[in-house]
Amino acid sequence: MPDTTHTDNMIIDNRRHEALKKQLQQLQWQRTQIEKQAAKNTAEIERLEEYLKLAPEVTEALETLGAEIFEQDLRLLQEKLTIALQEVLKQPVKFIAETKFKSNMVNVEFSIDREGNSEDIRRGQGGSVHNILSVGLRMFALTMLDDTQHRRFLMLDEQDCWLQPELVPHLVKIVHQAGKELGYQVIMISHHNLGLFEEYADTIYRFTPRGNHVEVEKVTALPQ
Repeated sequence: MPDTTHTDNMIIDNRRHEALKKQLQQLQWQRTQIEKQAAKNTAEIERLEEYLKLAPEVTEALETLGAEIFEQDLRLLQEKLTIALQEVLKQPVKFIAETKFKSNMVNVEFSIDREGNSEDIRRGQGGSVHNILSVGLRMFALTMLDDTQHRRFLMLDEQDCWLQPELVPHLVKIVHQAGKELGYQVIMISHHNLGLFEEYADTIYRFTPRGNHVEVEKVTALPQ
């Protein structure tokens, strides 16, 4: 019988050669893909490095823009609350909001200017100034909230308690107007005479204690 050992060895060698050839081709393809990805990564790194070079300038520009917007908001707040104070109190007073830096932080200090004289807002007009400004600041704060997560609803509990009765309708008027313009639902609780709210309130309810419960009555007509 002829010796087939040599032939068999050649077949095995050819198979190994083909397998090594395919493996080499696969490795070459993987190397090409890795080189392409490395080139992309290098380009991305270079692009990011260019952005990083601009970062200090962008940060400074954003800080400047933020400061300008903040100052604009303060000026608007100052203007609107001055109008509110003058409308309610019928006096020549101005609301002042000043920014001051303390411990690397921005602080806002509020005061009242009355013909050149500064007054503490907590003591002005026996507390009425404080209450009027409280309403305005809360409305302003609500405008900063996300409408999709927060309902535009404001509850005012005796914000007119320090006002003389004849001034109460003035406060009700500006609260009513602001609520309409800003889209707020506003509820005002008061111990003043209901007739003071008749002109501007959309709806009036009377709450009367009755023993261990409170009677709620919708007022449709006020006594003359």
